[in-house]
Amino acid sequence: MPELRKKILFTLGILALYRFGAYVPVPGIPFKEFSDAFAASGVSMTMLDLFTGGALSNFSVFSLGIMPYITASIIMQLMQGVIPAVGRWAKEGETGRRKITQVTRFLTLGLGLINAVGYLFLFKSSAYGVVFTSEVPEILTDIIVVFTLVAGTAFIMWMGELITQRGIGNGMSLIIFVSIVSRVPAAIFSSVNLTGDTGMGIAVTLLIVLVVLLLCIPAIIFVERAQRRIPVNYAKRVQGRKMMGGQSTYIPLKVNAAGVIPIIFASCLIYFPAQIAALFNIGWLTAAADAMSTGWINWLLTLALIVFFAYFYTSMVFNPEETSDNLRKQGGFIPGVRPGSATTQYIKNVINRVTLPGGLFIALIAVVPSILFYFTGNQLIQAFGGTSILIMIGVALDTMSKLESQLKMYNYDGFFK
Repeated sequence: MPELRKKILFTLGILALYRFGAYVPVPGIPFKEFSDAFAASGVSMTMLDLFTGGALSNFSVFSLGIMPYITASIIMQLMQGVIPAVGRWAKEGETGRRKITQVTRFLTLGLGLINAVGYLFLFKSSAYGVVFTSEVPEILTDIIVVFTLVAGTAFIMWMGELITQRGIGNGMSLIIFVSIVSRVPAAIFSSVNLTGDTGMGIAVTLLIVLVVLLLCIPAIIFVERAQRRIPVNYAKRVQGRKMMGGQSTYIPLKVNAAGVIPIIFASCLIYFPAQIAALFNIGWLTAAADAMSTGWINWLLTLALIVFFAYFYTSMVFNPEETSDNLRKQGGFIPGVRPGSATTQYIKNVINRVTLPGGLFIALIAVVPSILFYFTGNQLIQAFGGTSILIMIGVALDTMSKLESQLKMYNYDGFFK
């Protein structure tokens, strides 16, 4: 199918361009000195580098990565429940989505500017000691660095939207997917060389890969596909000369309706202090950011935030009142439950019961590998961490479902037969 092939090739081409940009350096940066300084940086900077696919450690034009856009999207999601005008935009269909997208773009550029200035101050501080060339005025070099980083953020946002419009899958999710996957080969080599015994390193690496492939991935897919089905019956009614209704169906409620969104939201909030610390370069703030990026504080915060965002995002995408009202208008009812407010409350209770195990599951998947990495220092565990695996599997499942929907558009034989 030529059209589908073009979409796949277009998506791969944009992702290859993104990976190429991760190695294009910002003008004026002394690479060797910066690389040595970054290698000795704190844990929070290492985790931020994970989400940029190594672009931050190279100080490339894509150093800010996709995080400003993700943060802007989180703010706009929160604003839908706080600002009535934004909430109305979300209900206006395509017109409202265009308005939200436009505001998100400007907000991304603003956050990118703040991050770029913060990174510039941080890397010029005594912690890194990056000294620019004296052949060009320092203020001019600063402007070039900040402008390049903000332009790189805008370019990433543009590439993600291009993939969403003309390619296969969600562009922003695929960019995060590629950033995480790109760190896996280096993590494998690091894991093999972690011990002096190469054979032992290979055995440990194979064990981790087998555990991920045989236990973690099937369990995650099982929960991602799991549903709680609420039975619905439709009363029989006469419309003209036809007898309508009488069927039985169900309302599918996913155990993990929010997908990987709670993990992405929680990660952004947890590592946001690291970005603030980069902006102000205050000792106690940097120490607090490092404490929130690893250790028991990070584990508890991650657990609580993921469960919170699982409930929050599920409430944003699923409206029990609207579902109950639609059932009543169509003559549907849940067996044993009165229509109206009783049906609404019943659906709310089911959602609350189903969301808790789903949220706890993805929270444990995100936290347990972080604990193992904290005690072992194995880079492969970090690359194959719960957050990384959940994002990769969630994006892969979403992309495959969209690919299948494209295939079904071309296969009408089964319907006509």
